[in-house]
Amino acid sequence: MYSKLKPFGILSLLLLMAFYSLQEIPLVYPTYFPKPVYDFKTNPLKRAKVELGRKLFYDPILSRNNSISCSSCHNSNQAFSHAGNSLSKGIEGGIGDRNSPAIFNLAWQKKFMWDGSVVNIDVQALAPINHPKEMGEDINAVVRKLNKSKEYKTLFYRSFGDSLATTERVMKALSQFQLTIVSANSKYDKVKQGKAKFTEAEANGYQLFKNNCSSCHTEPLFSSYEFANNGLPINPELKDYGKWNKTMEPEDKLMFKIPSLRNLSYTYPYMHDGRFQTLNEVLEHYEKGIEKSPTLAKELQNPIVFTANEKEELLSFLKTLNDSVMVSNHEYQKIKK
Repeated sequence: MYSKLKPFGILSLLLLMAFYSLQEIPLVYPTYFPKPVYDFKTNPLKRAKVELGRKLFYDPILSRNNSISCSSCHNSNQAFSHAGNSLSKGIEGGIGDRNSPAIFNLAWQKKFMWDGSVVNIDVQALAPINHPKEMGEDINAVVRKLNKSKEYKTLFYRSFGDSLATTERVMKALSQFQLTIVSANSKYDKVKQGKAKFTEAEANGYQLFKNNCSSCHTEPLFSSYEFANNGLPINPELKDYGKWNKTMEPEDKLMFKIPSLRNLSYTYPYMHDGRFQTLNEVLEHYEKGIEKSPTLAKELQNPIVFTANEKEELLSFLKTLNDSVMVSNHEYQKIKK
């Protein structure tokens, strides 16, 4: 009797697995976060697609010589940044044009890259894949490689109902995984939830932050994700003018995307070209290094000066934005076979 029923048990298990894979999953974030700007109606989160995106994110098959993956420049243990590297590093020793930005809380961002040249996360991965010094590959070649893989044929079937890999499906799977990377488990978040309290130094630093930094680094994401000229002198080697490099509009000169202040301990060096190795250097820039120009942010027309003690208190607060839970979350790390 058992042997006759066994095939039906296997079928039931397969159906259950298919249901589990195609099940929509919610984006989990705190109640004090704003509503995400990403339209999940166009690409609802589904477990199978997230897992496919996770697999692709860690797979060097996306690069021309199969040596560089997305994770090479966005390390989960470094808040998905490339800590210690001023500029991104690519295939065959290639050096990119800018510092690799940390990728978390992407569902709240409308534009991507330091210059905002990508306006949809569902196509963002095309930029590094096609960049000659980063992954150096053509997306059509990537798709051909994926369609030759039995493993990926199975994963695409589970995600999309047939085994064919396409550019659109690759991009959407990658964005699905990246959208699930949410940083909301720092000490700051625990304080917001009434589960912890700031020390005296952290509380004083929080007040200094609100008085001097919050207009650009807006709570609770700690960025407005808008663009600003923060007074950095031009790097003579890179000659990077931010948005102006793409638009050539005067008002875009030296305008770069404002990064989040979350996870700063994991994401050094700082700025679009990684010129500052420490946060003390960053604070020194805002006190002594601001270069005036027509597009300089109005908040920086005057230097931001802190006493030595205030600097320590501000840095104490900024440490409360580090999310050790996120950087150690196994769901964000490479799938172990």
